Amino acid sequence: MTDDFIGNDRSAQCEDLMTGFRSRRKMNRRRALGGILAGTLGVAATTTVARATPARTRRPAPSGTYRIDLHAHFLPPDYRAALLDHGHVTIGGYPTPDWSPEQALAFMDYYGIQAQALSVSDPGVSFLHGKEASDMARYCNTYAAGLFESHAGRFGAFAVLPMPDVAASIAEAVYALDELRLDGVVLLSAYDGVYLGDPRFEPLMIALQQRGAYVFVHPAAIPVDAKPQLPLPDFLEEFTFDTTRAATFMIATGLTQRYPNIRFQLAHAGGTLPFLSHRVSVASQTVLGELWPDDLPRPSILDTQRQIANFYYDTALSGSAAAMASVLAVSSREHVVFGSDWPFSALTLPQTGTRDPAPGLSEIFDADQRLEVERRNPLRQLPRLAEAVGS
Repeated sequence: MTDDFIGNDRSAQCEDLMTGFRSRRKMNRRRALGGILAGTLGVAATTTVARATPARTRRPAPSGTYRIDLHAHFLPPDYRAALLDHGHVTIGGYPTPDWSPEQALAFMDYYGIQAQALSVSDPGVSFLHGKEASDMARYCNTYAAGLFESHAGRFGAFAVLPMPDVAASIAEAVYALDELRLDGVVLLSAYDGVYLGDPRFEPLMIALQQRGAYVFVHPAAIPVDAKPQLPLPDFLEEFTFDTTRAATFMIATGLTQRYPNIRFQLAHAGGTLPFLSHRVSVASQTVLGELWPDDLPRPSILDTQRQIANFYYDTALSGSAAAMASVLAVSSREHVVFGSDWPFSALTLPQTGTRDPAPGLSEIFDADQRLEVERRNPLRQLPRLAEAVGS
């Protein structure tokens, strides 16, 4: 596939769609900001901070509908209804959004995104139990596979699993990857306070290793009794910390060493892992290293740095020079992939009219490098989707 430019007629049509899209969310934007920040930051203060951001030199971004989005969410009708029925009116402090294929396509066309790899966000299906959780996972995964047919070349998907039920999750992963041909799986950073890397999840990792699976690690909300009581939504900070906890524990328990065929994508530029990479890597030189369990590989500084470099880092809500420079300090550009976090990012999307969903990326990448991050790298990891989009 070549990078198609958006024609005038299509541009006008997308403009109309996005105008409606934004108008529907205008009131939600005001309500969400008011509810989230009232008494702490304030809407006026938030606006002042945004305007005070230092200007940086920006390079031109590529043109056309070329982006491949590896951090995008969907809420099929029955899934969204179940969330609301069980009291999940917000996700990470963000009002549970509407979603439809048509809304997703309007968003994608407007922001130059050719295809999205869809995934279910926190709480996955873990708010259900037993057969209900398994049935909901199957429903979401089958719904996603149906989009491959109804909207060819526009959607990929990461399978949601009925975690923390490991046996049921293995069965669903096998079906989703082998039969439905989904592009990978999505796992939350933790389930019921148990983080990825815990031995009880080992059988699932073996199944994913056998398939060389691509695994999108998405943060989970921290239980209320296990986090500071700050009047801030989880998606601002806590989500990034939980991604860091999961990645660090995966390294510390040797999971990323034992299963080199699994490619792990860390949401939101790896949370705070790039910034903390040195602290994580020196753990084996501290008293912690002396207490290292005999049955776990004791990581060296160089090996820990290698494992950190091997993660994939998405740009969702992290499209800034500060975030990307941090990632590039611990990994290579080939391990950076584009993510929009839509529809949960609707309140944060740039309103400049440039149709660039992450203009901050041009502060650190030139046009060809952005093409690599936003297209080539994602397609290199998802061969089915690459074939579907014709590239």
